[in-house]
Amino acid sequence: MAKHLITGGGGFLGSHLTDALLAQGHEVTGIDNFVSSQPENIAHLKGHSGYKFVEHDLTRGIPAEIATRKFDRIWHLASPASPVGYVQHQVTTLKINSTAAMEMLELAEKCGARIFVASTSECYGDPSEHPQRETYWGHVNPIGMRSMYDEAKRFLEAATMAYHRERKVDTRIVRIFNTYGPRLKMNDGRVVVAFITQALRNEPLTVQGDGSQTRSLCYVDDEIRGFMELMESDYHLPVNIGNPDEVTMLELAEEIRQLIGSKSPILHTPLPPDDPKQRCPDISLAKKLLKWEPAMPRKEGLKRTIEFYRKQLAVA
Repeated sequence: MAKHLITGGGGFLGSHLTDALLAQGHEVTGIDNFVSSQPENIAHLKGHSGYKFVEHDLTRGIPAEIATRKFDRIWHLASPASPVGYVQHQVTTLKINSTAAMEMLELAEKCGARIFVASTSECYGDPSEHPQRETYWGHVNPIGMRSMYDEAKRFLEAATMAYHRERKVDTRIVRIFNTYGPRLKMNDGRVVVAFITQALRNEPLTVQGDGSQTRSLCYVDDEIRGFMELMESDYHLPVNIGNPDEVTMLELAEEIRQLIGSKSPILHTPLPPDDPKQRCPDISLAKKLLKWEPAMPRKEGLKRTIEFYRKQLAVA
C-alpha cells in the first residue's frame, strides 16, 4: 500500500485513476479547484476510508495540509485539457503547467516521491511526422490559439527533465492522446462527447471542416492502465500512451449516429485555428517498455460512453 497524491483529482482522468488505485488498496489524496472538472466525478468516493480530497487552486501554491505530508507517488494531472477549457482559462493553464508543476516537482524532491506528469500529444502540434514518435520534436505555433496549452506542456516536460537531471527527482512523463469515456464534461468541446450528446438530442452533429482530419481515440480504462504501468517502470523520458486506431471525424460522427440510431444531420462548421490535420501515436515504445497496448475496441468503448451520457441526459 502506497500513499498517492493526484492533482486534478476531480477530473476525467484523475477520478478514474483514483478508482483504480483505491481498488488496489492504496491511499489516495486528491486535490482540485474544479475550474475544468466536476465534483460529480468523485461524489461516489465520499466516506471512503482510503480517500481524502482537498479543494484548492494550485496556482496559489501548495496548501499546508499537502505540503507537510509525505507521499510515495505524486500524479500531476491538473490542467484544462480541451480547447474550450484552456482557451477560456489561458493564464491558469500556463500557471498550472509551469509554476504549479515546479512546486509539485519540489514537493516530490522534498518527500522522496516518484512524480508522474501528464503531458500531451499537443506537444507535436500539427505534425509533419505521422504517426508521431516520442523522438519527433513537433510543429507548434508558439503564439497561436492553442499555444497556452501546447507550449505550457512543452515547458512542463523541460522542467521535469531538469529536476530529474539536476536534482535526481524520480520522474515519469506521459504524452496523452485523445482519450474518451464516462465523466468527460458534456460542454467542454471534446469531440466524442459533443457528437454523442448531439446525437442523443437529435441535434446536428457539428463536424469541423470537411471532417477528413483524424484523431486516435483511447478508452479511459486502457489509458489509466498505461499510466499505472508507466509509473512503475524505470523510464524517465516521455512515452506515448494512446490508441493508434485512427479515424476521421466524419467517420466518427457516422459511427456514433448509427450506434445511437439518431436522425441527426451532419453540419459542417469552420475549422478552429491551428487544428491538427492528423493525430496518431506510434506506441512501439509503450509496447516494448511497458508491454502495454489498448484493448478496448472503439465500438464497445463508444457504446459504454453513450450509455453513460444517455443516463446523464435523462437525469438532466
